Amino acid sequence: MSDPLLKVEDLRVEFPTRRGTLVAVDGVSFHVDQGEVLGVVGESGAGKSLTGSAVIGLLEPPGRIAGGQVILEGERIDNLPYERIRRIRGRKIGAIFQDPLTSLNPLYTVGRQLVETILTHTDLSLSKARDRAIELLQEVGIPAADRRVDSFPHQFSGGMRQRVVIALALAANPRLIIADEPTTALDVSIQAQILALLKRLCREHGTAVILVTHDMGVIAETANRVAVMYAGRMAEIGPVRDVIKHPRHPYTIGLMGAIPSVGSDVERLSQIDGSMPRLTDIPTGCAFNPRCTKVLDRCRRDRPDLIPAGTSEVACWLYDDAGAAADIPAAQPAPGVAHVAG
Repeated sequence: MSDPLLKVEDLRVEFPTRRGTLVAVDGVSFHVDQGEVLGVVGESGAGKSLTGSAVIGLLEPPGRIAGGQVILEGERIDNLPYERIRRIRGRKIGAIFQDPLTSLNPLYTVGRQLVETILTHTDLSLSKARDRAIELLQEVGIPAADRRVDSFPHQFSGGMRQRVVIALALAANPRLIIADEPTTALDVSIQAQILALLKRLCREHGTAVILVTHDMGVIAETANRVAVMYAGRMAEIGPVRDVIKHPRHPYTIGLMGAIPSVGSDVERLSQIDGSMPRLTDIPTGCAFNPRCTKVLDRCRRDRPDLIPAGTSEVACWLYDDAGAAADIPAAQPAPGVAHVAG
């Protein structure tokens, strides 16, 4: 097997404060293969976006990478000087953010922004760069791209602005795209179009995508594998079909049980009692133990690492010996989860 495109090993992100150092991402490891979509899902505050920002080198101060390493195509990139990582960020790694208005300069036409990005990361001439900009707009589904290239961001709808942001992310043919909640602000029909576009780009260009979201429907519709995060750590990671249909970690089981299934007749969805702990109050042992219905004494003392469980890996002591926990109840039927995304 060939080496993965991206390897993240034991990543740790810290925020120094007056009251001490807060650990927002704690020992996260995963890989992404060429042409693969890895979904990263979890509640708000789980560390999903910070993980993506750390990979691309866009952590907001005072946030910092305090441990681990990020390896892209065999090269470690987390310790590079600013100018070097800036060149990699545009040429090898693209980014798509939740709100396209924060990614586009309202004072410049979308064509100018595309052309500047292309000129920065390629050797094309100005006229060739403009032709490339029009091609990109056509590729992401902007109608009459040769005319709209001279339009300003406010002259596009929300869905079309997000397509422009995707075009910007693709401008230098990156190997990896980090998409942070790319469809949250869009209606369901536009959301489906954007997801279809991302899948087509992976298929046709071999581009890998890290898709950060809180929506399991989006994950089911788009991802090949899914990583479930909780309180800055990986709770479960595995093939998307297995994680959705046969979740193993009690937290993942709770997430799946809370999703309505098309055609099911249930009066009340299950819920996970309590809330995710603050960074200042992470419990000893497994961070999920105060909310877990299957908690063991060991869970309150020791923090589990990822343990193989079937086709997935699970950070849960229930899988430490037998490799499967027969006493964990199956999640609520989830065959309709893929339809949640529309």
